[in-house]
Amino acid sequence: MMNDEQFTRHVRRYIDTVFRVALNYLKNPADADDITQIVFEKLLREKKSFENDDHVRHWLIRVAVNECKKLLRSPWRKHEPIEDYMMGMTFENPAQSDLFRAVMDLPDKYRMAIYLHYYEGYSTQEIGQIMRIPKNTVCSHLKRGRELLREELEANDDV
Repeated sequence: MMNDEQFTRHVRRYIDTVFRVALNYLKNPADADDITQIVFEKLLREKKSFENDDHVRHWLIRVAVNECKKLLRSPWRKHEPIEDYMMGMTFENPAQSDLFRAVMDLPDKYRMAIYLHYYEGYSTQEIGQIMRIPKNTVCSHLKRGRELLREELEANDDV
């Protein structure tokens, strides 16, 4: 079991990562906040010791994904359009806004693979472990996700 100092260090280091994973999965900032709190509460109560910081990060993301799936199955879940959330966000240029919207419009399996690979820096093998799917499936999700993004962004450029 970790002490308060270790827990505080992990929270400071990984809270944004856990929130972004949950937001990416749920498309709802309020739900992402709830999931983030649940994940760190579980970390605080976790009795096993972790090998290193990468092990903690991997564990946190895995728990976040599981909690998101659990929330999505809940009959009480309400859905807010991502557009409402985007209204409060600022982007440096319109291309970033278009890319964010295109990524958020991807089907869940492609969006999570794209996010974990390009934003969190995980390898296809690690993504497979996190999402509990074979490495080759991750490669397929990345390839199809990139194709869908390319089509969407090219269609926006033509408009």
